[in-house]
Amino acid sequence: MREAFTGELTAIGDSLIEMTHLVGFAMARATTALLEADLALAESVIEHDRNIDKLRDQIDERIIDLLVRQQPVVATDLRLLVTSLRMSDDLERMGDLALHVAKAARLRHPRPVVPTELISTILEMNYLAQMIVTRAGEVIATRSVASAMELETVDDDMDRMHRRVFSVILDPSWSHGAEAAVDVTLLSRYYERFADHAVSVARRVVYLVTGAWPEHLPSPHDQLAP
Repeated sequence: MREAFTGELTAIGDSLIEMTHLVGFAMARATTALLEADLALAESVIEHDRNIDKLRDQIDERIIDLLVRQQPVVATDLRLLVTSLRMSDDLERMGDLALHVAKAARLRHPRPVVPTELISTILEMNYLAQMIVTRAGEVIATRSVASAMELETVDDDMDRMHRRVFSVILDPSWSHGAEAAVDVTLLSRYYERFADHAVSVARRVVYLVTGAWPEHLPSPHDQLAP
């Protein structure tokens, strides 16, 4: 009985790791669609978001089924199921943020959304997004508290990129108008929130392992919904 239960827990962890791959791929493709004004690719990202939602639903159903059938009394098992339930939600929201980027590309097509002077910044934000979601998947797999804490550094870098966008659009030399300023501000926010949710995943792993919230990673309850 215990062996079957352990197998179910392992399968849940594997599905969460799969979600990190899906949302990272979605953000990478959405960024390409955004910068290359690729409508077909944007539509593909939008269409495939349902796969992320479906996997989240499957994970949640599996967890709820285990809670009902097994009624775990061991604290670590209960923490694992509850934190996994919350992590699937964080990861699904990351998928939604990639969806928002793809929708921005579709909305402005065939016009480019990102002005030339901000293309490198968006590319850097996507690079950081890929790095942090990959590391989040590794943290889920290894349950390494030290690795989880390291995600804060990547998140700090993403925050700096977010501030850089504001410095560019608020500079007197900005010549692209209010609509472009709103577009890039929202896009920058999507990448920044993507990183926040990855940090939230890492923070939940720390709680799972230690039974306490870490001091240095921001609390998921301090973050706003996308």
